[in-house]
Amino acid sequence: MPKTARLTECTEWIDLEFVERERTPREIIEKGIRHHLAGLSLSNTVILLEELGVQRSRVAVHNWVQKADLQPADGECPDRVAVDQKAIRINDEQYWLYAAVDPQTNRILHSRLFPTYTIPIAREFLTELAEKHDVEDTLFLVDDADDLIGGLRRENYSYRIEQHGFRNSVERVFREVERRTSSFSNCFSHVDPPTAETWLQAHAVWWNHA
Repeated sequence: MPKTARLTECTEWIDLEFVERERTPREIIEKGIRHHLAGLSLSNTVILLEELGVQRSRVAVHNWVQKADLQPADGECPDRVAVDQKAIRINDEQYWLYAAVDPQTNRILHSRLFPTYTIPIAREFLTELAEKHDVEDTLFLVDDADDLIGGLRRENYSYRIEQHGFRNSVERVFREVERRTSSFSNCFSHVDPPTAETWLQAHAVWWNHA
């Protein structure tokens, strides 16, 4: 495929308001963000851009993702939502990624990174989810995690304990996050938790549009 044609792929989900302050063409920034979130390491993304005749550093690509500040879209009204949490390492510390996925569309509705997992944190996550989406009549699918079950009970949400079935959708999300964070060492090394969370939010947007 000609390079010019490859640059015309639709990326309307990437908001590039910050581009006015950048010297790099919009199409190049879009391509760099999309391919990094899709699986390329920062180093390999730089190589891809070099093949297109543009030399930019790993730091530049990293900053594009951070500046784009991508967030999953609001306004869904799902019948079911699969929720779960998983340990994520940032440098030498352990954090917990909470995620809510619509199993019918496989879209990530909300995700957040927390320093631990407790019932109050689960309630905070569920409150944020409810602020973004209409989940008043939603059936939540959860495994036997005490924090999420406790949070769902405290918030008076309907839930069902399910190990497989519809809950496989959220497990697929976590498997993809594991693949991405373990495939190259520079993802969550030498960054602070807010920076890692911004990347995870951006990855969720890519996932929803892939």
